[in-house]
Amino acid sequence: MNESILLVEDDTQINEMVASHLKKEGYTVFSAFDGQDALDLFAQESVDLIILDLMLPAYNGLDIVQLIRRESMLPILIMSAKDSDVDKALGLGFGADDYIGKPFSLIELTARVKAALRRSMQYSLLNKEKKEQVVIVHDLRIDLNNFSVSKKGKPINLTAKEFQILSLLATSPNQVFTKGQLFESVWKEAYYGDDNVINVHIRRLREKIEDDASAPLYIKTIWGIGYKMEMQP
Repeated sequence: MNESILLVEDDTQINEMVASHLKKEGYTVFSAFDGQDALDLFAQESVDLIILDLMLPAYNGLDIVQLIRRESMLPILIMSAKDSDVDKALGLGFGADDYIGKPFSLIELTARVKAALRRSMQYSLLNKEKKEQVVIVHDLRIDLNNFSVSKKGKPINLTAKEFQILSLLATSPNQVFTKGQLFESVWKEAYYGDDNVINVHIRRLREKIEDDASAPLYIKTIWGIGYKMEMQP
């Protein structure tokens, strides 16, 4: 476990107790005892989560949440004796991810820390996957999440089957697909050697994405075999 936590708590006894416990759990802990220290450490260190008291010298906890939210979406867990519903709503509304009221058990705190870090990791992975679902081929932009295609910023309307063929070729650059492989991958049916369906769809697809369908730059014909996506037209 390599996660780092910024712990912001002005009560020395609580700070040391929580820090000691989290270190035993395998976390790296940076301790701050006032708002300015917290902001300085945040700027200097790479952390994965912040545990933050509301009542602090210098900057209060809500000020710190607002300042951090201007540049980061890392999880923030508020830890405070001000546990009224109003304070909870205010803290979460300012951008905190969770709230634990004092007094609290270290077991509950650890569980909330693990949950916040797990959600953050899942969110990061989801965003990464989404970003990776956009394929750029020269002037073509293929968004696999939104099922959309554009060329030089202008949208291209494709049928579902045309989009599936294009996506299959674009996500396997320079790989040659036989007509049988294309048919079975897109239509999910056995291929019995009828080339007409594939030929028609490739022709229509080229008419939509190519500058000159008779001299294609994107979808290349490999004579006697099938087709491939040319990544560097």
